[in-house]
Amino acid sequence: MPSIVEPKLITGNANQPLAAAIARRMSMHRGVQTGLVDARVERFNDGEIFVEVFENVRGEDMFIIQPTSNPANDNLMELLIMCDALRRSSASRITAVIPYFGYARQDRRTKARTPITAKMVANMLVGAGIERVLTMDLHAAQIQGFFDIPVDNLYASPIFALDIKTQFKDRMDDLMVVSPDVGGVARARELAKRINSPLSIVDKRREKAGEIAEMTVIGNVQDKVCLIVDDMVDTAGTLCKAAEVLMENGAKEVHSYITHGVMSGPAVERVTSSVMKSLVIADTIQPTQAIIDAANIRIVPTAPIFAQAILNIWNGTSVSSLFEAESLGTIYDGTYAAE
Repeated sequence: MPSIVEPKLITGNANQPLAAAIARRMSMHRGVQTGLVDARVERFNDGEIFVEVFENVRGEDMFIIQPTSNPANDNLMELLIMCDALRRSSASRITAVIPYFGYARQDRRTKARTPITAKMVANMLVGAGIERVLTMDLHAAQIQGFFDIPVDNLYASPIFALDIKTQFKDRMDDLMVVSPDVGGVARARELAKRINSPLSIVDKRREKAGEIAEMTVIGNVQDKVCLIVDDMVDTAGTLCKAAEVLMENGAKEVHSYITHGVMSGPAVERVTSSVMKSLVIADTIQPTQAIIDAANIRIVPTAPIFAQAILNIWNGTSVSSLFEAESLGTIYDGTYAAE
């Protein structure tokens, strides 16, 4: 079997712009042209997915870039079938780069006779022949333990910290990081430490799924510029309500930093008509045109950190080093450098 000479990238249909951006970034870092493997991922008339790889991948270190976002089932099946095609083509190692890991919210049994679908998806990925997973901001950290293979979970908080230090450089003392629920406190605390800001919590109580009965702010947000931090925004109902509650409690402004912009249903309309001055999301999920056109929604790139993480995995070097401000600032090439 020939030795591995370079990493090779292949993508499905879930987020092709991100895959292309990662390939460009890797080309910049290495000084060697890195492109996407020529392949087709198509559907038969009955909806069956078909994959054909047009390049030789025997003995190569393959990275499949495919978030399992909406439509989650189709994108998951594309990922599994691409993996099978590569495995049967004698690829040396297959790493699944899943910027957004779908089904992550089903990580435990909340009531009787319900599934733990995140574990089932993990089993499917391993069974298909994936040997390593690279993802970002898993909804629950314990999902890493669902896999019997290495899982590298990148964090968006260092990227958000760079953006915040640029956008709010003259108002850093006014910032207050806010967790929209008790479960997200660890994530919010991580960002608060990076920007040296205090932390507040919005405690929410639900009477039933999708409906919020009451919200209470824990902490003094009077005259603060509040930054709501979370891993995903779906219909944006909770997010917009939290922003309203913060303003009612005396906040000067409310901005949100959310990793995965699921943005389903009325989300974009809710955000654009809300009291939030801005919503910042990562490009782990391909944004719709409505998201791109929204006046108060901004998208920050994840291609630089994913490109470097892929190169580190290929080289056998540390991925966790990318969480350090010095390393991240370098690979973002001044994108968020303070002026």
